[in-house]
Amino acid sequence: MKLLALFVLAGAAFAQTAPATIPKVKFTDTRLENGLRVIISEDHYAPVYAICVAYKVGSKDERRGRTGFAHLFEHMMFKGSENVGMGELDFLIYTNGGNSNGTTNTDRTSYYEVLPKNQLDLGLFLEADRMRGLIITKDNLENQRQAVKEERRLNGDNVAYGNTSEKLEELVYDNFAYHHSVIGSMEDLDAASVEDVKQFFKTYYAPNNAVLSLVGDLDTKETLAKVEKYFGGIQRQAPPTPANLAEPAKSGERRAKLDDPLARLTRVDLAYRIPPSDSADARALSVAASILGGGGGGFGGRGGGGGGNNSRLYLKLVQEKELVTNVSANTDRRVGPGTFHISATLRPGKTVEEVEGLIGEEIARLHSEAVTAKELSRVRINLRRSAESRITVLSRAQALADAAAVFDNPDKVNSDIDLQLAVSAADITRAAKAYLTTANRVVLVTAPAGGAGRGQGSRKDR
Repeated sequence: MKLLALFVLAGAAFAQTAPATIPKVKFTDTRLENGLRVIISEDHYAPVYAICVAYKVGSKDERRGRTGFAHLFEHMMFKGSENVGMGELDFLIYTNGGNSNGTTNTDRTSYYEVLPKNQLDLGLFLEADRMRGLIITKDNLENQRQAVKEERRLNGDNVAYGNTSEKLEELVYDNFAYHHSVIGSMEDLDAASVEDVKQFFKTYYAPNNAVLSLVGDLDTKETLAKVEKYFGGIQRQAPPTPANLAEPAKSGERRAKLDDPLARLTRVDLAYRIPPSDSADARALSVAASILGGGGGGFGGRGGGGGGNNSRLYLKLVQEKELVTNVSANTDRRVGPGTFHISATLRPGKTVEEVEGLIGEEIARLHSEAVTAKELSRVRINLRRSAESRITVLSRAQALADAAAVFDNPDKVNSDIDLQLAVSAADITRAAKAYLTTANRVVLVTAPAGGAGRGQGSRKDR
């Protein structure tokens, strides 16, 4: 008991002494003549640096019949460029003590490396070479087309609940930009031609449509000079037409059922369309998600402060009523309209009606009762703790590049958490009443359909 008391006292002391604001990430923000935006943040703690190139293109920029191009390019960019052969990029990075990868979402495509400080020229050369002259051939396209199709099988078609998120987005969004999945369809991948891919590269993989961020043991002046050396001669292209992200107003609740032969338990997902990430209501709903189900939403993706085992839905549905094996709530915040998402996996013998009813009661509480000071304090502590995710040079390089590429505001890495810390109980009540409504709700039930299956992981095969 004495030890427990000490932990309680320590927690109370931390809550009282935790800083009101998060230490700022310092950086410079420069544009080359060809339009490339260059962000540099010095950190001399360790003799390493991270380089990240974020292109302002995601699945939202695709058109009907040609989905999956943004993600396909994430693979194509590792297949060789003007002066770097197939497989050489990863080989050069790994043999010089580094690592590399890429990632795609709805709003941007990003490539990154971490290397020792004495390999600054290598990282800049490799990224500039593939921006300037990616090798696009029929064989490369076919190889990566098959790799993406296999990734879709592993992560979607052949895993339990693998298609639930895709179906949910189709129900939440009407505008094609967010209505389709990032990975795209098999039919569209098959239809892609070499000329299609070359045009996509010319349109979106230009210096004026990209952000280059570097964080680590660097000298800003010297690094800028090297960036100019490697990237300055790459020709800008005509700026692409911005995607239209406008969504028509929803006229009522949407419900659907998905039969999943690989699922063993029924899962219910509830989703609400919410405003873009930069709105005050989106921030309030992010905090509400933390209180409700332990999620939240750092900008550009899922995450943020958390409630975990102390969240309202966990205490009610898992511990008290023993209706579900797990439950979560989070916000998927984007440059366009986002999603407030609740997911629960039912225990055998329990009904969707029971679970949905209790979730509805907790949503109604957000409308009628102010969240408590204790709940807000818990979320704020977790938000401060989440700032630790910026401790690595890579996490900061990615955050800076994403903030600049997606939101045109690299300082969002500093302002976003502070703005969430300022969210009040009244803000949450207002946003919940406005957006967590039956008319704005989507309900998707994923039910077992028999058959054998097992969950599978995947590893990108280049």
